[in-house]
Amino acid sequence: MKTIATLIFVLFVGMAAQAQNTTKEVKVETIEMSIVTEITVEKKVTEKNTEVARLYRRSNSKVKNALSFTTKRDRAKMA
Repeated sequence: MKTIATLIFVLFVGMAAQAQNTTKEVKVETIEMSIVTEITVEKKVTEKNTEVARLYRRSNSKVKNALSFTTKRDRAKMA
């Protein structure tokens, strides 16, 4: 009896879910755009900038120490 009541309940819920008609037609406004056939080219004036690199006089500066790193494979092996 319990299985029959459960089966009827499931079928009733399924039929009620299918009976709902919630689809509405939505009208969309379209935008009409034309094709541009004229192309304008703008020339940009580039300025020449001369940049100066910074020189380090001290041999123990942070940049030179960072660039002169050595790895384990660079070292000579003791025989």
